[in-house]
Parts: sequence; structure tokens; C-alpha cells
Amino acid sequence: MNTLIAITGLGIFCLLFEILNFRKGIVPFTILGLLGVLALNFYEFGTTASYYNNMVAVNKFSSAFSSLFIILTIFLVALSHNFYENHQTKISDYVAIKVFLLAGAVAMVSFGNLAMFFLGIEILSIALYVLAASDRLNIKSNEAGMKYFLMGSFASGIILFGICLIYGAMGTFDIAEIHESSLSAELPIWFPIGMILMTIGMLFKIAAVPFHFWAPDVYEGSPALTTALMSTLAKVVAIATLYKLAEGLNLIPSLENQDLSNTFINVVLTISIASMTVGNIMALRQVNVKRMLAFSGISHAGFMLMTFLTIATSAGILLYYTAAYALAGIAAFSVILYVCKNQDNEDITNFHGLGKTNPLLAAILTGSLLSMAGIPIFSGFFAKLFLFDQALHAGYVAIVIVAVINSIISVGYYFKLILAMYSKEPNEERTGKPFLIYAVAVISIGLNIALGLFPSLVLDLLN
Repeated sequence: MNTLIAITGLGIFCLLFEILNFRKGIVPFTILGLLGVLALNFYEFGTTASYYNNMVAVNKFSSAFSSLFIILTIFLVALSHNFYENHQTKISDYVAIKVFLLAGAVAMVSFGNLAMFFLGIEILSIALYVLAASDRLNIKSNEAGMKYFLMGSFASGIILFGICLIYGAMGTFDIAEIHESSLSAELPIWFPIGMILMTIGMLFKIAAVPFHFWAPDVYEGSPALTTALMSTLAKVVAIATLYKLAEGLNLIPSLENQDLSNTFINVVLTISIASMTVGNIMALRQVNVKRMLAFSGISHAGFMLMTFLTIATSAGILLYYTAAYALAGIAAFSVILYVCKNQDNEDITNFHGLGKTNPLLAAILTGSLLSMAGIPIFSGFFAKLFLFDQALHAGYVAIVIVAVINSIISVGYYFKLILAMYSKEPNEERTGKPFLIYAVAVISIGLNIALGLFPSLVLDLLN
């Protein structure tokens, strides 16, 4: 709870910096503030507490994922310095929106009540709508913002309707009470219907097939830094929240609720396989790097959904997979921001010859893509290894075979970009070495490799 209060206070301070005309200090101040919030969150790690009649429930799960969200926000705020250098009068607004978005993210994984869950979703979603359309002179950004707003509003409405049905069935919004009632009582028909509606709404948020159709257009049209935020922080928040929701609503395979559990497992299997396959096949055809990473994100959503098959024991693996994926994404988008600055698009042609003109950034982008593909020594490999191992032990052999085939397919489009960097002649000479972009790229890929070498640092947090 103290973490949530501190983040909200930091967001208010960001707005005050604009009033006091301290714009030059807003990025370093916010980074220091977020580091302080991260330290506070670590200090509270391991404690279990509930606040305001269980509206907010703090435990290891919420603290661990909140730490990941804060680290990702630090990277995104650091990248804001160079990305918004031509919009200095608005930088405080952009940074404050990112901090308030973080508050919504922390609320989403710390909820103990469905009302707080929905409040967190709306805080995060509204911030994303604004950021998607923030390049107001760009027609693609306007289109992306409008499309995301319309689709997101429908998804939020579906989630809210599901919450209403669950309340009608159980007579409470409290997750602990709903969990207890679902074990002991015969479930009214409104409960599974409400649960299905909430799951559909959350699957939209993580861009899983068949609720993925908005992602490529929105990712391509949004400003590159906003796309980085959607691809990493927003996706990780949504999948972690859906995991906590599924666990709280008692969708764990159990004797008391066997029919509902079997249906849930079959749905997860279908959506996971469809997301992996559709995402990878569509990514093979893309020439725009942001669209390619959008379809890559859809594919990774399918992999993350595999943790739901063994939901009682997969929290540590989900944390590890999301951390590996998000850190690789941040590293990749740091290079994209550098390469595509002042360009009209993010096509692969912009990356031609990057290995010759800037070997360091080319190596970082190569590393991040290899991590997403699941190549050792990067943490993306070990994330898939642990995920597949657990699925095999649970008896889900078929989905592991499909996942391995999809991992092989993904190498095709990742290497298309890698080959463009090293085998093509450079289009232009790029000047300047922005410190923060280099720092974020190096630190994020360094953390990714460190997690690959020492996976127990993350895996053991939730065991």
C-alpha cells in the first residue's frame, strides 16, 4: 500500500515540476523517485497485509510484480529524455502520465476486491489511450489512439459486465470471499458467465488470439516510446493480473469444480496454441519492425498463457518469463528509438548496415531478438525451458510440441532483422550517441543475460 501511495505522490510532484518550471530536472528526479519506491517495495517484500476492507491485498506476488513494473517504468522514463527533447514544454505531462500508469499497474496486481481491480484497469487504460494519440499532428497516431480507445472501452465494458454478474452470483466483490464461496457452494450460472466475460476482456488487454486484431495497427501508429510501453509494461501487467484473477476465482483444477476447471484448461490450450501460431506466421510477413514486434508479442502472450495450465505452481515461472521478455523488449525498443529517430517509418530498411555504423547497438538488438527467440545464454531460453518442463510434467505434451515448433518459426523473422543489420550496406551515417538510450539498452540486455545466468534470483521469489 505504501508503494502505491508513494507512486501517486511522485506523479503529483511531476506535475508540480511543470508549474515551478523545473523541466530539466524532471527525468532525473523521477528516476531517483522510482528507485526510492523500488527500495520501499523491496523493504515490504514478504509481508502479507490487506488494507481498506481488503480493497488492497499486498503479498509476495503483488510485491514481486510491482518491482518488475517499477524497473520497466524507470527505463521508459529514462528513454523519455531523448524521445521528447523537441517537446520540452510537455515532457512533465508525458512523464507524469507514465507514473500514474504505474500506479494503475500496481493497483491491478494488488487488488483484493473486484472494484479495485477495475479501478486499476481504467487508470492504466486511460493513460495508454492518451499516449497512443499523443503525436497529434500524425494521422497514424490519431488513428491508433481512436482505435485503441474504442476497442479498449468495449473490453472494459465486457469486464465490468462480468464483474456485475459475479457480484449477482456471490453477493460480494471481495476476492477472498468469492474464492471461499466457489469452493463450498453450488455455483449459480451467473458466476461462470461473469468469469468468461472478465476473461475475454483481459485476453483483449494481453492481445491474445482471437482478441489481437487491434494490436498491429495500434503498435505501428503509436509513437515508438508508447509502443515500447504497450509491448512490455502493459502486456506484463495484463498477464499478471489475469493470472491473479484466475487464481482468485478458483479456476485451479480441483475436485470441487471439475467441469469448470476442465473447460478453463481447454480454452487456455486453444487460445495459447492459436496465439503462438497466428502471431509467428503473421510476423514472418512484416517489413515494419513495430508491426513485427506486435505479432511477436501476440506469440509471447500464447507462451505466457501456458503457465495457466499449472496455475497453482507457475507464479515464479510467469514472473521469470515476463521479466525476460520485457527486458529484451526494452533493449530492442531502445535501439529502434535511436535508429528510427527523424524517420517516417520503422521499416527494416532503416536498420541496414547498423552492424557497421554502430556495432554496440546492433549487438544489443541482436541479443534482445535472440532472447525472444529462445537462444542460450539469454534468459528467454531458460524461461521457455522452465515453462516447457513444467508443462511436460503436468502431461501437456501436445502444446509443448507446438510451442517448440513456433519457437523455431520465430527464428525466421528475428534473423531477417539481424541479417539486415550485418549483411546490408548502411543507408546513412548516424551521428550522436545519446547517453540515456545507450545506458538503458546496455543495462536492460545486461539484466536479461544476468537472469539467464542466475535464474534462481527470480524463480525463488514466489516459491
